[in-house]
Amino acid sequence: MTGGAAQPGDLFVFYGLLKQGAAGQPADLPLADAGTFGAPCRFRGRMVDLGGFPGVVAGDELCHGVRWQLRDAAIVPAMDAFEDVTDDPASSLYLRVRVALCDDAGAETGETAWIYWYNQDVSARLAVPGGNWPLDAGKTRK
Repeated sequence: MTGGAAQPGDLFVFYGLLKQGAAGQPADLPLADAGTFGAPCRFRGRMVDLGGFPGVVAGDELCHGVRWQLRDAAIVPAMDAFEDVTDDPASSLYLRVRVALCDDAGAETGETAWIYWYNQDVSARLAVPGGNWPLDAGKTRK
């Protein structure tokens, strides 16, 4: 299940395999054609290492991401499929939801962005140091 329809002009925040230049980024998602990568950003959550890719769950840590502005909404179903978003929230690996973006000090900027929020138990997972997934740490998921 998604948090609604994404529209051209909407912001996304990518924090793992979808970041520009990330190891493990899916070659079949033409992110640079369907949107524009922007500046780094911050958001609140708790980033965990899922073994080759990260997930973010509820938390108050300041996490790192990269803005991406959607131009062509036709890519969103493929992005949702890559993140294993389904119509059933109970079985979705991730959910696409909106979060508030923050400045480097943690104050909300007034911007919101779509994010892929991890939707499974993380009790046995380690936190990603500093909430910042390294570009070279990813492994292909699919």
